[in-house]
Amino acid sequence: MVNSYLGIDIGTSGCKAVVFDSNGKQLASSYREYSVIFSEDGGAELNSDEVINKCFEVIKECTDTIKPNIVNAIGISSQGEAFTPIGFNGETLHNCMISSDVRPKPYVKRFLDNFDDDKLYRITGHTAQQLFTLFKILWFKDNRAELWKKTKYFLCFEDLLQYRLGLEPTISYCLAGRTMMFDVLKEEWSKEILDEIGITNEQLARPIPSGEVAGTIDPKIATELGLSKNTFIVAGGHDQSCSALGAGVIEDGVAMYATGTVECITPISLKPVFTDELKKNNLCTYNFTIKNIYTTVAVSLTGGNILKWFRDQFGQLEIDKAKQTGTDAYELILNSVDENPSDLLVLPYFTASGTPYFDTETKGAILGLQLSTKRGEIIKALLEGVALEMRLNLEILHDSGYKISELRAVGGGAKSKMWTQLKADVLNKKITTLNITEAGCLGVAMLACSKDKDIPIVDLVPTWVKPATTISPKPENVAIYNEKYNKYKTLYQAIKKIKI
Repeated sequence: MVNSYLGIDIGTSGCKAVVFDSNGKQLASSYREYSVIFSEDGGAELNSDEVINKCFEVIKECTDTIKPNIVNAIGISSQGEAFTPIGFNGETLHNCMISSDVRPKPYVKRFLDNFDDDKLYRITGHTAQQLFTLFKILWFKDNRAELWKKTKYFLCFEDLLQYRLGLEPTISYCLAGRTMMFDVLKEEWSKEILDEIGITNEQLARPIPSGEVAGTIDPKIATELGLSKNTFIVAGGHDQSCSALGAGVIEDGVAMYATGTVECITPISLKPVFTDELKKNNLCTYNFTIKNIYTTVAVSLTGGNILKWFRDQFGQLEIDKAKQTGTDAYELILNSVDENPSDLLVLPYFTASGTPYFDTETKGAILGLQLSTKRGEIIKALLEGVALEMRLNLEILHDSGYKISELRAVGGGAKSKMWTQLKADVLNKKITTLNITEAGCLGVAMLACSKDKDIPIVDLVPTWVKPATTISPKPENVAIYNEKYNKYKTLYQAIKKIKI
């Protein structure tokens, strides 16, 4: 009988679970998709009960696959910022508000009228933006006043899943850092911030370091999910940091490059970094998934979701063909992309932008369209636009002191050699792919194994994380993208002036 470790990743568009043995070999995996609920007033929500039910489904599907092996421990990787209000009888009171929900924007200024901006940054390591839990809770307080009175807990998805598995909710320092209510140096909820909001410690999960035991699953629920009565849960973290750990990012100079719903570059630092340059560009500092190590996140909120948008709106041909042949619609779309750089220029703000601007108003744009423009060129340009935005972020990170020499690609986008080559060409950097794309699940499963076997996490990384291939930039494409990048840097300011 093999001991095994399950990592579950709760994302914006779906949840996945992957089981690994003690050497990091994948034994089983499962995935479920769900949809974001958009509203005309800028709302972006998930049905929290649907998300948790699908988390249960992927766990059960994995345990059914690996029988008679035992899942010793589970780690949870979670999207950041999203919160769910829970009532005194344990009921879900409202859908969760996810990162791209822009309704809380007015509450940023209102909060800063009473709370010093620099002080907030020095406590939380983040600049004030509407995506953070703090401002979403303030919106909820004003706009769902009756539900506010009935709320016992405000839980992020890591702690909500724990709660539904029968635990008293805890939250990793790493995920707590994304709420903008957590003191990242003292590693505790900030009383000053909570007092300003009007909530207490007791309404939030108890913060603990990533990798520490959160508790043991309720025996009845464990049986229903095919787990043992001794299966325990360790604190995981924010999905980007968990994925960085799963990509083997444990030293300076190495960063994860993730393509999921959003696009993200995550390096680490051996000390907390608070600088005017980072603050000016909205680049944060918060706790990593390894104690006493810190991280930052350069992010485009339009990432892989731009390909999902194209699939849903214009990819019916590939959707139908995928159903007929048992292939993947995304793969078919990517296979139709032009090989050469496009003649188009895309500002990829199809959602609110991420770093450095956090702009909720400027819309995306495709420039250079002609009657001769082909469908494959448009797809290529959309992907180029996101990559150019990440080059902008990489340049800012470099100027802020992060000297990144190696990028490790994870997420669904890393499966495509064409897409990874495009990124290498645009960024003019080598990109290493790994033997697994679901690095978030691997990262938290590794935390679970580390605790179960009492092995330091850094000692597990060489066994669990295995580089697959390294893709180098093509010089002929680099020259084209260097010219395109110079144009791209002027694009945002030009488009911003046009109000739509």
